[in-house]
Amino acid sequence: MRLFPTGLHECPYFGDRPARLGFVDPRLPLDSSAYDQLLAHGFRRSGEQIYRPICPGCTACRSLRLPVHRFRPRRRHRRCRRDNHDVRLRSRGRVLDPAHHALYTRYVRARHPGGGMDDADPDLYWRFLTADWCHTEFLELRAGQDLLGVAVTDVTDGAFSAVYTFYDPDLPRRSLGTLAILMQIEEAQRRGLDWLYLGYWIEDCPRMSYKADFRPHEVFTPEGWEAVE
Repeated sequence: MRLFPTGLHECPYFGDRPARLGFVDPRLPLDSSAYDQLLAHGFRRSGEQIYRPICPGCTACRSLRLPVHRFRPRRRHRRCRRDNHDVRLRSRGRVLDPAHHALYTRYVRARHPGGGMDDADPDLYWRFLTADWCHTEFLELRAGQDLLGVAVTDVTDGAFSAVYTFYDPDLPRRSLGTLAILMQIEEAQRRGLDWLYLGYWIEDCPRMSYKADFRPHEVFTPEGWEAVE
């Protein structure tokens, strides 16, 4: 498959390394089945575009996926689920909801101040999270009537792909990021899907260590998917 490379830029995770992304030809017809195959080959979606890292001399960014029907929760996962027994998941489909956008704005301004993501323009928000060709659902985490978080999730023939999750930054004790993944796993199981793709993972990046905490999982390598029990 032909990829369209970006220019070299500074890696956001390793500042001393150059980075480059390769984008799938935007003229390629895309649907759920094609997207499923691209995910299975280490690609990811951002807005309308599908990409994967093609950095010179570095393969640290690896796609990570969970076989949801084999998931074994660890003690911290069971504790998180127990501490959030009042939280329910509700799918809103693909909807531009002012309450979602307001929560997203609070989240990115608290977690990524000055990083370029804190421009909360509704149009940029929508174009970042959705694509016209893709089935995307905004999965709400609610405690009663209170909106605690939203897990923006792509749905393919056989998988969920976690696009972006944002949540109330003032509730750290709830571990809402972990909870969102646990609830995505449960919902994927309920729908009979096989995989939950969590995006890219870097072994030496502490900010990404939580992804590998969910086991078993698989990481995409140049030789294919490698199982980690």
